[in-house]
Amino acid sequence: MKIDFGPGGTEGLGYEEGLKAIAAKGLSALEIEFTHGVSMKNETAKIVAGLARSYGIRLSVHAPYYINLAAKEREKQEASVGRIMDSCERGHHLGATHIVFHPGFYQGRDPEEVYTTISKHVSTMVDKVKEEGWKVQLAPEVTGKPSQFGSVTELKRLSEETGCAITVDFSHLLARYGGKVDFNDVVSDLNGFRHIHSHFSGIEWGEKGERRHVPTTIEAILPLADALKSRKFSMTIINESPQPIDDAVLMKKVFSDEGLL
Repeated sequence: MKIDFGPGGTEGLGYEEGLKAIAAKGLSALEIEFTHGVSMKNETAKIVAGLARSYGIRLSVHAPYYINLAAKEREKQEASVGRIMDSCERGHHLGATHIVFHPGFYQGRDPEEVYTTISKHVSTMVDKVKEEGWKVQLAPEVTGKPSQFGSVTELKRLSEETGCAITVDFSHLLARYGGKVDFNDVVSDLNGFRHIHSHFSGIEWGEKGERRHVPTTIEAILPLADALKSRKFSMTIINESPQPIDDAVLMKKVFSDEGLL
């Protein structure tokens, strides 16, 4: 089944030059990153959508990083919902498929309490997306720290109960569990999905989980490639390393060499 590879962001090239460079390197995906806020206008989004279509590039959106749907303060929850909804609106005009976001933090509370709060917000947002006619899927992301809501188990349950999609960040899994992850088990657990939106890159972690993304090595890619040989779903894999375009190219080459493409 098909796998699309691409970078998170254009490495400062802008969308016109960035999409051209991404396509020239044989990549077929780009995640647009609204890291610090959604400043793109709808008209600009439509222009970028046209460029992406002309190059055959599949787009997704990463919502702003400051999101906590389970914040202890109600106003922070509502602000987080607003940022995600703004991302969905732009994503619709971009022709994007998935709206990626980090759902929230436990902050010392019972995980079930946090799950209930996040689930209510996600369910409401899924309904809002349908009501607006936006052709996007909410895709909460597997997170890289044990203090964050976002295990595969939690996100699968969220998907089943709200109808949202999920983003499986395989590098975050390594950081979340201190490298003690069997990708074969993860992939087997995902075989009920038709398409998986995912992230992978080199990553550095410590006792508290994720520290930072680092360049992606062949040695890091191979275990994931091996596990994905048994996949029963199509995929998009976004690389978020400091050099995401070249590392996405490297990932595609390794997957090809391993017979997955």
